[in-house]
Amino acid sequence: MIVVLSDFCAAAIFFGTACHKNFCMFEKLRQKWKVNVLQLVLILCTFAIGGSLTGYAAKKIMNILPIEADWLWAIIYILLVTIIWPIMVLIISLPFGQFRFFSNYTRKLGQKMGLLKTEKVKSQNYKVKS
Repeated sequence: MIVVLSDFCAAAIFFGTACHKNFCMFEKLRQKWKVNVLQLVLILCTFAIGGSLTGYAAKKIMNILPIEADWLWAIIYILLVTIIWPIMVLIISLPFGQFRFFSNYTRKLGQKMGLLKTEKVKSQNYKVKS
């Protein structure tokens, strides 16, 4: 039996369960990103696997570096994770078929962080001759 998330949200409201907030949160994400349920699951899996592999790769790189100070190690680790994460989710999104979503997502994230310039559409004012 296939259950649609929005139907499940309605059922959760009716029965007053604690799961209501979690399932409605996923429904809101689905609507915000304009994806279907399968795409949402694939996107969440990509986030989970990409994030885990980012932490794993960053830790392996940090073990190679001869850094003794804890505060310096933490700063470099955070910077390394920040650099590796977008690359890792783009790579992981390929087998899940969500590359277009994640390329748009990382581009928008870079624009919000000020790392990428926002693309402005030039509007031209056309004067109509009478």
